[in-house]
Amino acid sequence: MSLFIDEVEVFLKAGDGGNGVVTFRREKHVPRGGPNGGDGGRGGSVIFETDPNLSTLLEFRPNKKYKADRGGDGQSNNMFGKDGADLILKVPVGTQVIDIETGDVLADLTHYPQQEVLLEGGKGGRGNSHFTSSVQQTPKFAEMGEPTDEKRVRLELKLLADVGLLGFPNVGKSTLLSRVSAAKPKIADYPFTTLVPNLGVVRLDDLRNFIMADIPGLIENAHQGAGLGIQFLKHLERTRLLVHLVDVSGMTGRDPFEDYQVINQELAAFSERLAKLPQVIVLSRTDIIPEREQLKPYLEFFEGQGLTVFPISAVTGENIEALIYHLWTRLQEIPRDTIPVGVETIGPVRITPKTEDTDPKRYTIERDDEGVLVVKGRGIERMVAMTDMGNEYAVSRLQRRLERLGLYEKLKNAGAGEGDTVRIRDVEFDYIDEDARYDSQLGDDEEDAE
Repeated sequence: MSLFIDEVEVFLKAGDGGNGVVTFRREKHVPRGGPNGGDGGRGGSVIFETDPNLSTLLEFRPNKKYKADRGGDGQSNNMFGKDGADLILKVPVGTQVIDIETGDVLADLTHYPQQEVLLEGGKGGRGNSHFTSSVQQTPKFAEMGEPTDEKRVRLELKLLADVGLLGFPNVGKSTLLSRVSAAKPKIADYPFTTLVPNLGVVRLDDLRNFIMADIPGLIENAHQGAGLGIQFLKHLERTRLLVHLVDVSGMTGRDPFEDYQVINQELAAFSERLAKLPQVIVLSRTDIIPEREQLKPYLEFFEGQGLTVFPISAVTGENIEALIYHLWTRLQEIPRDTIPVGVETIGPVRITPKTEDTDPKRYTIERDDEGVLVVKGRGIERMVAMTDMGNEYAVSRLQRRLERLGLYEKLKNAGAGEGDTVRIRDVEFDYIDEDARYDSQLGDDEEDAE
């Protein structure tokens, strides 16, 4: 049996943007050539794509960093840098991408073909040819490429099956699946025999078939993680119909009625939708029961609740064919589009994540535990990150832009004092109270005059 991996944590990083460059025309007979620095290329994005040939997340190495290419730097003669190649990560249909820090579902890949852009590549920096003006004919600065942040995500695979087999360990689920499909699940007599979900295609004929999933046996408190409960309950969420197996042979030593109640309580505790899925009751291993009259209490109990009941034997084949045809009929009454799958479009789709507000005028100022005034805002942070802090002309431009944004006034209103540390992204500077300095200097001048 192939190894099945249904959950893995990885790091993702889109490519940083390439840097713009500072260059000037140096041509013969052109004594004072203008700026001609080209722009940096855009960094590559991280894209997830469904692949129908994959059934596990085995290809992903835990805690590995998957990084898209950086954009190329600009060149002289206004030549743009090359855009970084996108990183396309292929996953099985049914994969969810979850932000570990926030718990948000960033992507729900439920169809084939489907693509989703998880992280967009950084914007390329502009070359110095963009910054000419009537007062600045030879700009000696350019923008750096936009850096991108790393994101830690969890990939979770939820099986997309039509019918889910439900029941305690060792009630005959794997045996039933092996009987009605070509699946070859590993079968033995110990708890949690099935350590991974198994899928089988049940074929009535060339035109009619459905997918059945053998979910590992549940136990009491599975919704709290007992055994491997939570890992396997999630695989049932996307099925349309549940086949609830109850072992009436007496081989397990458990009470079949109690088993039925416990399993349903676990479903309800884990998911309201899961608890409301239609169920078909299967009384398994009837070939071991010597007297058919022993089935009467079970039939009366379940049928009294309006449930359809099939006494079966996977060994003798009793009622197997009738069960399969009944499941097919029931599935025709439960269309696939009634299942919430997290996306509205079915079919080829490429979704770009919601773009954050990049207006530099929108930012917040908070003082952290160390007394540092932290300025946060996607636009203003990007402005700082794309400034070459080693270039005095670029820094002067940044200071003018920050002043126009009213940052220094807002810092003062936030209680900033002379010498306070201000941080924007990973850049720190000391706050200078120009008004206080001016007043102090004015006072000194008046004293000198006296």
